[in-house]
Amino acid sequence: MNNLTNYHSHCLYCDGVAPAEDFVKEAIAMGFSSYGISSHAPIPFESCWNMKQEKLTDYIVEINSLKEKYKNDIELYIGLEIDYLDKTYNPASSIFQTTPLDYRIGSVHFLKIGDEQFIDIDTSPEQFKITVETIFNGDIIKLVRHYFDTMVQMIETGGFDFIGHADKISMNALSYRQGITSEKWYNELIQDYFHFIAEKGCMVEINTKAWKKKRLFFPNRQHFSLLRKFNIPVVVNADTHHPSRINDGRIDALHALLSEGFTHVRQLVKGEWKDVIISI
Repeated sequence: MNNLTNYHSHCLYCDGVAPAEDFVKEAIAMGFSSYGISSHAPIPFESCWNMKQEKLTDYIVEINSLKEKYKNDIELYIGLEIDYLDKTYNPASSIFQTTPLDYRIGSVHFLKIGDEQFIDIDTSPEQFKITVETIFNGDIIKLVRHYFDTMVQMIETGGFDFIGHADKISMNALSYRQGITSEKWYNELIQDYFHFIAEKGCMVEINTKAWKKKRLFFPNRQHFSLLRKFNIPVVVNADTHHPSRINDGRIDALHALLSEGFTHVRQLVKGEWKDVIISI
């Protein structure tokens, strides 16, 4: 068993740039022990990166076919990255709990404003700035708190195997106000947030997608010590949209975890989440 795994991966069913099989072939070529496809789940309004509802059955059929085709080469799993929108549409919703999946990722990309409006906060820095200025009247702290309040609601609701990019808001927040993640109020908020995650017994993803370009992990590297302090189990994922990037940032993330006293990461082994020793 090795630490070459990735369970956060997007193919042509959502905003990935290649067919699912291309990711599987690359994982096999690189010696991965297991791999998961986790397209963005459908949502009840138009989005340029979520899977269309009518494609969900085709997705299940295709990934299951790949699991059979490559069963002697790799442990392949099927998942979905499911948006928490509100209490009526989230990873715990019956539509996703009855979908035959090996795992579910719980993530927040949209914030609910009022009764019906949803705004995308995982967007370009330019659009994010417009959102802060026009919808939150320039109050970046209010937006960040709304994001973490929504994450807490998702965690309370449940229905997922692990939390996807647990502080993804930090990337655009830092672009809006340099040093914001080191401010006292933010550190207090993050402390309470991860303490709550630990109380709920959740697994957190170390998301390496932005490491190569921005030197950012999600959660932020400075908060790995909190994950260790609260004994929160972690799984390392690349959140990849291109086959060539399925292993981006993994070694750096594992070294960082080791430096904070982690000895194990979570991996799927014969369909079950297991603690596997970090060996690099």
